[in-house]
Amino acid sequence: MIRVLLVDDQQLIRAGLRMLCDAAPDIEVVGEAGDGRLAVESAARLVPDVIVMDLRMPGVDGITATSRIVAARPSSRVLVLTTFGDDDHLYPALQAGACGFLLKDAPPEELLHGIRQAAAGESPFSQDVLRRLVRRAVDARPEQRPVVGGLTVRENEVLGLVAEGLSNAEIAERMHIGVTTVKTHITALMTKTGSPNRVRLALLAHRG
Repeated sequence: MIRVLLVDDQQLIRAGLRMLCDAAPDIEVVGEAGDGRLAVESAARLVPDVIVMDLRMPGVDGITATSRIVAARPSSRVLVLTTFGDDDHLYPALQAGACGFLLKDAPPEELLHGIRQAAAGESPFSQDVLRRLVRRAVDARPEQRPVVGGLTVRENEVLGLVAEGLSNAEIAERMHIGVTTVKTHITALMTKTGSPNRVRLALLAHRG
């Protein structure tokens, strides 16, 4: 069962999200918060698997809340759900440690799939957002990217495929290795680079 914390300042939005999640057999809403301050407190108390986070809220906003939650527990999976898909919201949210970014006009099944992806360690994005992110984060082909210092050749290969937007299963298929091995490489990459999630790894690969 995936334990979810819903964060949005609009009670009607939270109620709709709860109904959607409650209808899924593998997702359980363990708490709600109407602002960033309560989100930080609830995340620490409930330790949910996924935090569905709005960005624009009174008081402590979603970006600040995400940063505080990830700082307190780096393994936290914060999935942004917002009306605003522009770069002024996207990149600050990713820099704060969000693992994914969905828009509120997404189909219900996309949100449920996104929650499941986030819980599994993946990085869910709305298609328009993902295309923009990849254009900015990926520089030509993986083999043309600069090698990040301190990594093995295999780790650099995995890093390049992460930057390409591939999932763990896709990386495993591309490299002809097991998914568990891919997860081991990604964990090592995060540890060596100090990156809280695979999106930050992608951006790191782009910067070199």
